[in-house]
This record gives sequence, C-alpha cells and structure tokens, in this order.
Amino acid sequence: MSERVIAPKGRGFLFLDSHPAGCERLVDEMWAAVPAPAVISGTGEAGGAGKNSGGEGPVALVIGSSAGYGLAATIAGLARVGIRGIGVCFEKAPARRTGTAGWYRTAATARLAQEHGRDMVFLNGDAFSDAMKEQVAEVLKERFGGRLDYLIYSVAAPRRTDPDTGIAYASALKPVGSPHTTKTLVFDEHGAPEVKQVTTAPAENDDIEQTVAVMGGGDWERWITFLADRSLLADGFTTAALSYIGSPLTAAIYRNGTIGAAKAHLEATARTLDERLGNTVGGRAVTSVNAAAVTQSSTAIPGIALYIGLLRGVLGNGMVVPIGQLVQLWDQLTGSGPLDVDDEGRIRLDTWELDPGVQDAVAERWTNATSDTITDLADLDWFSGEVRRLYGFSVPGVDYTAPVETDVSWPVQVRG
Repeated sequence: MSERVIAPKGRGFLFLDSHPAGCERLVDEMWAAVPAPAVISGTGEAGGAGKNSGGEGPVALVIGSSAGYGLAATIAGLARVGIRGIGVCFEKAPARRTGTAGWYRTAATARLAQEHGRDMVFLNGDAFSDAMKEQVAEVLKERFGGRLDYLIYSVAAPRRTDPDTGIAYASALKPVGSPHTTKTLVFDEHGAPEVKQVTTAPAENDDIEQTVAVMGGGDWERWITFLADRSLLADGFTTAALSYIGSPLTAAIYRNGTIGAAKAHLEATARTLDERLGNTVGGRAVTSVNAAAVTQSSTAIPGIALYIGLLRGVLGNGMVVPIGQLVQLWDQLTGSGPLDVDDEGRIRLDTWELDPGVQDAVAERWTNATSDTITDLADLDWFSGEVRRLYGFSVPGVDYTAPVETDVSWPVQVRG
C-alpha cells in the first residue's frame, strides 16, 4: 500500500504528480457523458459498421489511448460503439512520484470496459517502435481473430526514433520564414494571470523535416503497412488520424508553422492510404479535424492557452468537449451518421469553433487582452481548472485532503 495525500505542485501548466482518484472520476464522467450506444447496421460497407459478427463489437486499435482526444476516442468507442480491441500508450508507472495521469486514466478505462463487457487490452510502450507493432499484431491474432476493423491514430510526441535507421528526430514549435511575436497567457507564482508578448525564432536547418518525421503521417502509414502485410486488416477497414487546423489567430505558430507542415503531411498520407485501402480491402482513410481543447500538448504552444481561454469566454458551455466530438467521429466512421467531409476529404468536427461570428468575437477579445483586462475577456477559472484536471485535480466530488492509493497496477489482460 502506498497511500498519501497528493497536492498539485508544479510550475506553469506542468504538475509533478497526478491524483489517481481524480483521474478515475474524470474517466467515469467521460463515460457517463456518452449517449446511448448507436444502432449499427451491419452492411459491411467501408465505414459502415458491418463488423459485429456474432453479436460482438468491431475490433479497434487506438494509438495514443490515454490522453486528450485519443482517450476520448477510446471511451467513446467503448461506450458508444461497443468496440473491443487494443489501446496503445506510453505512460510511467508509480515510483517515487505518482504514476502519470495517463497511467491512472488507463486503469480506470480498463475497469469500465470490463464492467461493461468490453474486451479491451491496453499496451504500454513506444508506439513508434516495431516492437510495439509486433506486440499489437500478436494480440490481434491470438485474441481478436486476426482482423482489425478500425484504427484511430492520435499521437502527440516530442520525439521519434525511426525503426529502420535508428535516427532520432525531435519536433519543433516554430514559425516558418520569419520570427513570430504573439500574445500568450501565463500565470505568475501566485496564480495571477498575465498576458505577455513572446517572440519565437523561425525554423532553421532541418526543423521542418524533423517535425514532419515525428508528427507527420510516416508512423501512421507504417502501422497500416505493418498490419496489412500480416493480413490483419478486415474488409472495409477504416482508419482516422486526428488533426487540428485552428484559428487564424494562432496560424503563424501552428498551421503555418512547423507543426502545420507535419499536419499537411498527415493529410497527404491520408489521401495516399485512402486510395490504397480502397483498392485492397474496400476501406477508407481520413483525417479528423478536431476543435480546440485544453490538453497537455496544446498548452505547450505559444498563444494557444490565451486563445482557448478567450474562446471559452465567447462560447461558454457552447464549446464541444472532446468526448462529444469523438462520439460524432465514431458515428460517422461506423455509418450510424452521415460522413461529413470537406473538399479535401477531411472530417470536420471544428465548424463550431471556426464559425466566422465566433472567430470575430475571439479576435476582438484578443486585441483587447492585457493583464488588466484578461479576467473579463477569458474564462480563466475554467481554463485553470481544465489544466489541473489533466492531472486529476479540481475534480468535483474528490476529497483532496484524504490519503489516496498511488500504487495502481497496469490493467491485467482479462477478457471482459
């Protein structure tokens, strides 16, 4: 037993420890927010869900299953569609510090999956490695009949080692062409908000190539090739990689920056994979453009924290949370709802965010945002709470004065 009281200690948007009970309750809340299961037709068409033979749910693989949109994809798939399958993530076990928040969220997700009769296996390790791909292939063959119906790719990582060459690549958060100065939101040591100007130097040398190597479509395509070469893709196999476009206010550092180059590569990869899968298994590959959310990845990008706080100030509860967006995505992928794509073949779940009226209102607040005005323009209580909830803190109903067990085991691979 390793019970202790855990306080939210850290700097900025990063915390040293995570709270197991808070993480567990957040997962419970996400599951409870999913509408009743969709009715699935059984047509067998690509993207339709005729993948329930024998009364069992379709087999899905979620890569990046423990945080952000990948966690939402996992929970929405389990609760809405009744998927079974595999979640892959990379989390740290409890030791001197607590486990990572994703460690505890995964344990909670596995518990709910088992309680609801969903056969879900969670594997912890480097998704970029061929060793993990081999492990996934073995589980698919031994446990799920050797056929995969869906693959959701939601990986946000700072670095990647190419399995073929052994070369390590590191992503960069930089504009392209010239330095970029933007407003950004920070909190001082006492928690008071400040709006500051920050200048980011432009990409140089091979920054763009390195970022594309980490965050582009290379690993996604490698996963598809690896599984296809082993005849593990079911007829009608469908895959979606989760992406983001964002506001013109953040475009210089995001969509037009090094990350944007990686996202463009991801979308080009989707088009290549879509043609290939259509020809081989009657399948489909798409990118899903999700909307803004507070995640551990997004808070690291200059200007994004300020933008999201202002967006919440404009929309309030009108913002569609990740679990709601991923319910929509699963409905479209399974055919229980119409497939809604743009001219470039991307599923768009961000239309509410990029509505011109919303963007005009956010832009006006952005212009007027200073350290003196920010509390009136942005919903900072909500934003701060969302950051803390990433680590299991500030969750209603959790007693943070009580000791909590931190030594939580990784989910045992028992059948649901």
